[in-house]
Amino acid sequence: MSTDVADFILDRLRQWNVTHIFGYPGDGINGLISALGRADDDPRFIQTRHEEMAALAAVGYAKFSGEVGVCMATSGPGAVHLLNGLYDAKLDHVPVVAIIGQTARSAMGGSYQQEVDLQALFGDVASDYVVEVNVSEQLPAALDRAIRTARTRRAPTVVILPSDLQEQEYEPPEHKFKHVPSSDPADEYGIVTPAEDQVRRAAEILNEGERVAILIGQGARGAHKEVVRVAELTGAGVAKALLGKDVLPDDLPFVTGPIGLLGSRPSYEMMRDCDTLLIVGSNFPYTQYLPEFGQARAVQIDDDGTSIGMRYPTELNIVADAKATLTALQQHLQPKARTDWRDTIEANVAQWWAALEQQSMVSAQPVNPMRIAWELSKRLPANAIVTADSGSSTTWYARCLKFTGQMRGSVSGTLATMGCAVPYAVGAKFAHPDRPVIALVGDGAMQMNGLNELLTISRYQDEWDDRRLVMCVFGNGDLNQVTWELRASGTPKFEQSQSLPPVSYAAVARAMGVEAMTVESEADLGDAWDWALSSPGPTLLDVRCDPEVPPIPPHVTTEQMLNMSRAVAQGDPGARHLMYQTVKSVVSQRLTRS
Repeated sequence: MSTDVADFILDRLRQWNVTHIFGYPGDGINGLISALGRADDDPRFIQTRHEEMAALAAVGYAKFSGEVGVCMATSGPGAVHLLNGLYDAKLDHVPVVAIIGQTARSAMGGSYQQEVDLQALFGDVASDYVVEVNVSEQLPAALDRAIRTARTRRAPTVVILPSDLQEQEYEPPEHKFKHVPSSDPADEYGIVTPAEDQVRRAAEILNEGERVAILIGQGARGAHKEVVRVAELTGAGVAKALLGKDVLPDDLPFVTGPIGLLGSRPSYEMMRDCDTLLIVGSNFPYTQYLPEFGQARAVQIDDDGTSIGMRYPTELNIVADAKATLTALQQHLQPKARTDWRDTIEANVAQWWAALEQQSMVSAQPVNPMRIAWELSKRLPANAIVTADSGSSTTWYARCLKFTGQMRGSVSGTLATMGCAVPYAVGAKFAHPDRPVIALVGDGAMQMNGLNELLTISRYQDEWDDRRLVMCVFGNGDLNQVTWELRASGTPKFEQSQSLPPVSYAAVARAMGVEAMTVESEADLGDAWDWALSSPGPTLLDVRCDPEVPPIPPHVTTEQMLNMSRAVAQGDPGARHLMYQTVKSVVSQRLTRS
């Protein structure tokens, strides 16, 4: 019996253990859709409401499963819509393969309907590998290489399939000139081990340091026990880049928490005062939050050599697996006795958590957004997965959530795209259908695309063993992150660009088959979270919160304060309440530090 090209593609994906494809249909992929029907929907086709959501869901799936995420779209506009999600994968180093339809080969070059130069379109976002397949003999090598490249480079790749080719009979490559064969899918990815001399040099640098700081990112995820042991031997504190928030639990006394603009005071102070820095699996870009150049001797460990050594003038760079390197490093480290440095770090961490609690309990109108995250933190299930959108809600995710145990979480770290939290949550549920998932979403992102995906969640909820998927909307009626950025630059809030049209997110959710609750009082927050986390299915919390609670950075500069004053003086519409909430937050923080 003959096999169509589309049938071969699905069979090859199954050989690569691909179980889900996130996408949206169109005539450019009709052959593939027909083949899915013949294959009894294996791999499972997950229909999102928009191709961008499909790509972002594939990113979320890949982030939380550790496997390659796969998305699919038709030619022309469907392909264009994938771009934002694929850029998110590229910038956060996530393996995603996009399978994209194209107009029939006979029509190419004729300005045909939905004809777009897809190789040019995806040439940047899929710079590691993008290929258009024009004869079936290309397929094994093209598809296998796309998956292998995505896995090896942790990057998005693209396979373009003309619509007429999908329905043709598959013919494999032959043993002849200009045919490219491919070996069967296999587990072929080994550990990159470090050179012994590099390990010894790294140990010498760390042993000579008196005030050691460690910065970890998502690349340290498989080495959490080794990071802890190195921190114990060196007396270091450990700061976490945003994508590494879930690598180490926050209940370890020497974990200083997030770093950067959304970071913690202990992380800022540790970087300010350290004399030695160890960076593991992080490409954290904001050098102003790292030690002054020349202040600290630095070692960086990463299995990707393309960007190592470019964030800080490191003395030694080790391109190798983090776990293997840290394991080897431990043998050469000289255990340090308890030091004032470590005591100070732990005291600062304890003080910081107390300050966060104090700030979260400051009253606001109607709800303090910090308290939304703080009340959740106390109730997070041990195996919860948390996604957060880009905006001011990201600040509260980064600072106020205390991750412990097996908790996972992620954001759009480098692209910082709005509208990622809900599709990430969808991807997370298909990656781990037995775990509860919570999405923290700003109202701007929810209006942008999150509301539509409520239909996706309602549709697929019965396929999840644990049906809990909680979406919490920070409803402040404002594009809040940009508003605060404007104020920090000395520009008052511009109502026409920043204010959002009012809507009941709870009412929309219920209309789409998702249980929902509106919260307008801080006293009701705890009960609302209890209700959502104990409900048997998806829920939405529509929390009306105060847009004027300031996301105060770990170190406020004089320039920032002067710019804020200028914004107020120029007639910021929220000036009086803004100053009132800012004073209360600052006083609360200082009282805790005194």
